[in-house]
Amino acid sequence: MSDNGLAETASLDRIRGWLEGPNTYGNSLPFWGAFVVGVVALAAYPQLVGVYTTIQSARYFALAFLALSLCFIWGYAGILSFGQVAFFGVAAYAFGIIGLNFSSATGIMAGLVGAVVVGTAAAAIVGYFMFYGGVRDTYVTIMTLVIALVLNTFMAQTAGSEWAIGAAQLGGFNGMDIPSLTLGVGQTGFELERAALYYTLLGALVVTYLGLRVLVNSRFGLTMVAIREDEARTETFGYNVPFVKLVVFTVGGALAAVGGVFYGSWGNYIDPTVFGIAFAALPVVWVSVGGRESLLGAIGATVLIERMRTELSSGIGPIGSEWALVIVGGLLLGVILFMPAGVVPTVADKIETFRARRSEKGQSTPPTEEAVE
Repeated sequence: MSDNGLAETASLDRIRGWLEGPNTYGNSLPFWGAFVVGVVALAAYPQLVGVYTTIQSARYFALAFLALSLCFIWGYAGILSFGQVAFFGVAAYAFGIIGLNFSSATGIMAGLVGAVVVGTAAAAIVGYFMFYGGVRDTYVTIMTLVIALVLNTFMAQTAGSEWAIGAAQLGGFNGMDIPSLTLGVGQTGFELERAALYYTLLGALVVTYLGLRVLVNSRFGLTMVAIREDEARTETFGYNVPFVKLVVFTVGGALAAVGGVFYGSWGNYIDPTVFGIAFAALPVVWVSVGGRESLLGAIGATVLIERMRTELSSGIGPIGSEWALVIVGGLLLGVILFMPAGVVPTVADKIETFRARRSEKGQSTPPTEEAVE
């Protein structure tokens, strides 16, 4: 092999060393080949379907950030939060407030950054008081759910004209208008709509997924998993468990905030239902079905479940929405009963078991005639 070939192989091995590890599924060349094919197929998808389908697919990608945020903190650190929708919604509202008050392209781009900062800061504040205050396990779940419900109640009563921040009317239960994401400087910019928004979300989602793989397979990721498995023992080894959990929760809040900005921009609208219990339960369903310890499983489950809900709602109207909730509930119940780890981990384990059995059969030697006699 030439020197160039050796250098390329070394570089590929180094990249795979960052992306692969004990905390992720898909640590093989066939997986990465399939991953590249899948991304290329998704990139070609808008050219094969109509505008409506492309727009709806962009919505699924925005929601996938919310799923990743919960998968990251729950699957890898054992923090079950119903409050990811709080940071999701807060960021969407913040983006709308900044974007409506500074309507130039520069203002909207600043709104994107500002909204993510607001959502991340909110997660950091909540996480600080929870983890340094000794809140653990089920109480974290209850506390985060209460925060979301309080925001739902508060935002629903902001319907009067007095509930305005500059040019932005909060709108109460009627919701608030959100500007489209715009790239540019000053008054000159390019609005990210339809296919442009789809490709932006797809690229951001792929980069985020790969970045999270690197993080969960790093030393920090190993510490996260150690805390999930045995928090007390991890603390005895000298790790600052509250600080690690705070960092994890803050990163999860940042992911939810990014999704909230994309979601608000996608629909040019946000309302208090994003803080409601029905919406708060959806990320738990997506992550449970896809697999708490599978980032890709969480993304896939989000897209498939939301696609099913959209098809039912558009196909048979309000009754379809009700049936969608019944199906989602039944799906969650079935997964908990028969695949408690989720679809992707269960399938991966079965594949490994099958390969191990084939390997054992291949290594075993047939008995000799003397042994038979």
